[in-house]
Amino acid sequence: MKKVLSILLVMVLMMGLLSGCANKPATETEQPGGTKIGLVVSTLNNPFFVTLKEGAEAKAKELGAELIVLDSQNDPAKELANLEDLITKKVSVILVNPTDSDAVGSAIKLANDAKIPVITLDRGANAGEVVTHIASDNVAGGKMAGEFIIEKLGGAGKAVELEGIAGTSAARDRGQGFNDAIKGSSIEVVAKQTADFDRTKGLTVMENILQAQPEINAVFAHNDEMALGALKAIEASGRDILVVGFDATDDAVKSVEEGKLAATVAQQPDQIGALGVEMADKVLKGETVDTFIPVDLKLVTK
Repeated sequence: MKKVLSILLVMVLMMGLLSGCANKPATETEQPGGTKIGLVVSTLNNPFFVTLKEGAEAKAKELGAELIVLDSQNDPAKELANLEDLITKKVSVILVNPTDSDAVGSAIKLANDAKIPVITLDRGANAGEVVTHIASDNVAGGKMAGEFIIEKLGGAGKAVELEGIAGTSAARDRGQGFNDAIKGSSIEVVAKQTADFDRTKGLTVMENILQAQPEINAVFAHNDEMALGALKAIEASGRDILVVGFDATDDAVKSVEEGKLAATVAQQPDQIGALGVEMADKVLKGETVDTFIPVDLKLVTK
């Protein structure tokens, strides 16, 4: 009898163990994992790139992807370290908004060696292999600004050009478009200086130019931050000078509506960020994407 009871007890225990295994929840490795995408931004101290980041974050959430955002603080060395960090984290795709179109090449080559696809946003890269570049047509935007100034000045006058960070494709292309536009007119560029896409530097550089140039009719700044800095210097001087910016940040659009800034070329940074994540998703699915994906521009005036 004892032997029978022992056998029955063993059978009950075995049935309990089997039941426990059947009801055991799936482990983490058995759960489907989301896509991991890295985003390296040139600086988050600029409203334009903050909006770009937010657009990327919204699209990543929509697609169920994990987005790791790193700030290069306008430092190519920090940018290189950021890409190395993402490679170590084994991200599936890297989106990069370069601090410098030349310097970023070394960082991109590291990702190429690690077989991680790279997509550039807003600013291009002069070296390394990139799957696609997503940006506004900066040459067309610069031309748009130049044509507006020609129209407002009646085809003749003296202009100042505030340039962005030397070496960036955005500064080069916006400057090219502007100078191509005014080439056939009687607009003379009396001063051309770098202010690094920065509002404070735009203010300081413009103050110096105002002291050196007795006659200025218009200013074209490669971005709104410099335009707003220049505008502050001009207002303090009491002179009447037309100022055109680029990016259509909230502060710039408000200034246009108030009749202070004459115009700004509107980009869609949120769309650039969103398209970056969308293209990353397509690349990972094996789909073909265009080597350049343009984002529409328009001129914002009062």
